[in-house]
Amino acid sequence: MTHWLDRFPGFAMLEPGIRDTLARAGRVVTVRQGTTIFGPGQPPDSLLLLLEGRVRVQQTTEAGREIVLYRVHAGESCVLTTACLLAFEDYTATGVAETELEAVSIPRATFDRAMAESSAFRQFVFTAYSRRITDLFLTVEEIAFARMDARLAAKLLELSDNAGSETLRATHGTLATELGTARESISRQMAEFVRRGWVEQRRGLIEIADPAALRDFAHANPV
Repeated sequence: MTHWLDRFPGFAMLEPGIRDTLARAGRVVTVRQGTTIFGPGQPPDSLLLLLEGRVRVQQTTEAGREIVLYRVHAGESCVLTTACLLAFEDYTATGVAETELEAVSIPRATFDRAMAESSAFRQFVFTAYSRRITDLFLTVEEIAFARMDARLAAKLLELSDNAGSETLRATHGTLATELGTARESISRQMAEFVRRGWVEQRRGLIEIADPAALRDFAHANPV
């Protein structure tokens, strides 16, 4: 059976001593879908390396509006957790298991030791960190400058690809959270997509009726 360390290409160059330490300390855990993994004000006590499933990281503004910051997929770690571990700070966002999860939990003491003693481990951590920071800058740019209708078209296609189906279980509220906007804005845009025949709506469900048209629209108005 492949060891969990081999599921992360960034660990290929780990020094033998650190590899053994991680192998001994790492604990494989399972998490049920819908579980809140962390939330604002909580201190991190371990680094989670995702083996299977998907985690949604989102933040709520003072006005109560929610926005999805990013998702963590299999083979990745949560960079917010990394940042909080490095800075000895509490979480400022919420992490939720979108699916059933299997992950490896690395205790804080082991994380600190690996960061101090292993250049390969530091490279793994900071490479993931830099990639996610770039993604977050793109998210900010989209919110500030991109057209909402194009962002919505792209998001519907992304969610369809993730689900492996052209029928999505999504409400206008969840789409508003995904895109960091008001529910009313999503409702107006969805009504226009329905009018054009690109989507069909039923209670709690969205059918992608014309994915090619949505894709052409998103590409013509890049986000």
